[in-house]
This record gives sequence, structure tokens and C-alpha cells, in this order.
Amino acid sequence: MPKFVIEREIPGAGNLTKEDLQGISQKSCGVLKELGPSVQWLQSYVTEDKVYCVYIAPNKEAVISHAEMGGFPANAVSEVTSVIDPVTAE
Repeated sequence: MPKFVIEREIPGAGNLTKEDLQGISQKSCGVLKELGPSVQWLQSYVTEDKVYCVYIAPNKEAVISHAEMGGFPANAVSEVTSVIDPVTAE
């Protein structure tokens, strides 16, 4: 199943409280239940003004549907074509 990285522009994201992040997570999980098991959220990285999310989904359209249903921005959705890490250098 393809993996996607979603860039979400959220001004002030780095200042979201634990409660804010919990609410966002709960909303996301609720939408995922509606979509069924074909779309999975792996994790997200919160930065100053953006959130980068990693999802597994059958296609880009499924990721965009999740964003639309949840009211989340999806400024860029990119399919992961390869993964590298320090072991790749060996």
C-alpha cells in the first residue's frame, strides 16, 4: 500500500497545547473510522507553522478525502517513492 506525506500549513501549530493536539487527533481518528481500514495514520510531526503527517492509503484521493472530511488543510500530498536512512549508506 502506498505511503504519503501530507504538508498541512497551520499558523502557530508549534504553540498548540496538549489538549489542542488531543482534539485534533481525536477528530482525525473519527474520520479514519468512517473511511475504514484502507487509510491509516502513522504519525505526524508538528513544527512552528506546519504539520507533516505520514499516512498509508490506497491513493492520493483517499488522503485528500480524509482532509476534507476532517476539515484539515492538505496543502501538499506527496507519495513516498523511497525511504533512506543511515543504513542506506552502508
